Amino acid sequence: MSLLVVGLSHRSAPVSVLERAALSADAQIKLVQDTVAAEPATEAAVLATCNRIELYADVDKFHAGVAELSTLLAQHSGVGLDELTPYLYVHYEDRAVHHLFSVACGLDSMVVGEGQILGQIKDSLARAQDLHTAGRLLNDLFQQALRVGKRAHSETGIDRAGQSLVTFGLEQLSGGTAVQDWARGKKALVIGAGSMSSLAAATLARAGVAEIVIANRTADRAERLAEILNEGAAGLARAVPMDAVPDELTRADVTVSCTGATGLVLAAETIAAALSGRGPLAWPGTDEAPAAAAPDATPAVRQSAGLAVEENCPLDLPAVRATAGFSVLGEAAVAGMGAAELEQHAAWVDNAPRPQSTPDEAQAIAALAAAAATAGRIPERRRPERVAEPARPEPVLYLLDLAMPRDIDAAVHRLAGVRLVDIESLADASADAPMAADVDQVRRIVSDEVAAFGAALRAAHITPTVVALRTMAADVVAGEIARLEGRLPGMDDRHRSEITQTVKRVVDKLLHAPTVRVKQLAAEPGGAGYADALRTLFDLDPETVAAVSRAEDSTEKDRGPA
Repeated sequence: MSLLVVGLSHRSAPVSVLERAALSADAQIKLVQDTVAAEPATEAAVLATCNRIELYADVDKFHAGVAELSTLLAQHSGVGLDELTPYLYVHYEDRAVHHLFSVACGLDSMVVGEGQILGQIKDSLARAQDLHTAGRLLNDLFQQALRVGKRAHSETGIDRAGQSLVTFGLEQLSGGTAVQDWARGKKALVIGAGSMSSLAAATLARAGVAEIVIANRTADRAERLAEILNEGAAGLARAVPMDAVPDELTRADVTVSCTGATGLVLAAETIAAALSGRGPLAWPGTDEAPAAAAPDATPAVRQSAGLAVEENCPLDLPAVRATAGFSVLGEAAVAGMGAAELEQHAAWVDNAPRPQSTPDEAQAIAALAAAAATAGRIPERRRPERVAEPARPEPVLYLLDLAMPRDIDAAVHRLAGVRLVDIESLADASADAPMAADVDQVRRIVSDEVAAFGAALRAAHITPTVVALRTMAADVVAGEIARLEGRLPGMDDRHRSEITQTVKRVVDKLLHAPTVRVKQLAAEPGGAGYADALRTLFDLDPETVAAVSRAEDSTEKDRGPA
């Protein structure tokens, strides 16, 4: 087996990198095609979800395969190889099988135990089969992964630990309140009509929302989803065109977005405009909203929301009270900025006659500028340290962004009156989620299945050699019977048949024990050498063995996903 997987996921990379590396459907197809066209790979499949991008291939050289697959991932994702490499992981042979089986069981998901990954694996296999890039190895691997995932869900209670990203996201939006209590009576807007958006709409319908509006670029799909929802509750759902979204936002209480768009679907300015007609916000403990603005919101957003903008600030930073260290913004807010910008801002902080300016703040910014001058930019933190949040009003608009790359501008995180949950915040929340007791049982299932798959694959590897050996033996028997007929031309059919059957039985008995035993030995780790031994001992024609393998691979390519 020469199975290789190169990829990145929410466990290895920050969401900002995953977002930039996200592959469109066309890019996935081109990636698979280019992989099998490359020299080290003979089979390929790509598994791309909202929190992982993985390229599977059957390669004949490990180091060349890693280099080629990494390069192809970088080229098709548009992220430079030097930048992408620190976040990539590599699994080979049994470790690659273990990884995919764990993924199929939901053990490697952002929400442990979620079952949506099985549909995504099935789609990945179907795509590779349609493109004729899945041969015997990947067909067997992905179909077995589907069976292992189904077994884990049927034989254990992993479902009690797992839930869909939709359910988990709604729980985060509700802020600890039961989703059904929180959602009851609310008006929902769902943007997109794909599998994730459809699941979100169905979940909201079960939770008791009063109305669901479906917006999608393809009107037919939005109307079809609305019809399905109305079958359960007449008048619950209606479809609208995408250009109606800004108006619908002014009436919606909760919005879920999951589209395949490559750019933002909801800009911060659009959200701020939707909030402007909702009346004054309710701030805890006070009748007025403080004048602090969102550090990561643009000036236009702050102005449209009636928030203050600090004049003459080179980076358009808001007027906020200073705190210890550099927590005015936090390093995450300046990640990626160049040294010149930071130095300019440091000088402004140092010279501006502001009572909130402190030497600590200026020194911290200067230190960041020095780091940027050395590294070229401020490095992104995978999990920036949390800073103290000021008092915020009760949300009037709840936003759930399940798209990758994101649909909703992250700047609205700090917009008063909005609660935004996206893939990044879900990743933070899921890191602290408790693990179910059944997870250990699923891990045992995965380990057992990996061992069984490896044994079956190693045993199958020797099958063409055994078939070639028996074919050679049959040819020898046929040749000897023909020679006997030449020596005994008067032999009748009955005697010829008896002699032929006797010789065949002798050959079968001689070959039975060795071929059964060699299959058993080949199934054990390190058993691949037995096929070579058989070919050498019996002087088998390599082309005969290869022909058997090609015939089996041709049959495998015609098989569909489980």
